[in-house]
Amino acid sequence: MIKDSPNPPGQPDFDTSTLHEVAYRAINHYLNPGKPIPEPTDGLFTVRADLGTETLLVNASQDLASISEIANHMAFEIEGSQRNVALGICRMLEGVQLLVDKALNVAHPTS
Repeated sequence: MIKDSPNPPGQPDFDTSTLHEVAYRAINHYLNPGKPIPEPTDGLFTVRADLGTETLLVNASQDLASISEIANHMAFEIEGSQRNVALGICRMLEGVQLLVDKALNVAHPTS
């Protein structure tokens, strides 16, 4: 079979590491001007260093209340020993909630 066009020239071998380095520098220049690149942390989540005790305790308290509601809802949806486990989790969450609320009151009294 006769082709209408000749074969395209072969692709030369590019050193992609140079292209990646240049692209990374360009992206970093425009997205992070003057900021150092943060070092990766061991964990998935981090807590900002500039947050105060009250902010941390309030967020912990709200998270515990949300988790407690989820566990309470789940406890009434299941039966048997799994329900006992869910109720045990609810009781433990209530205890931790009391500890966080007490710490919040000590750190920042309302009166």
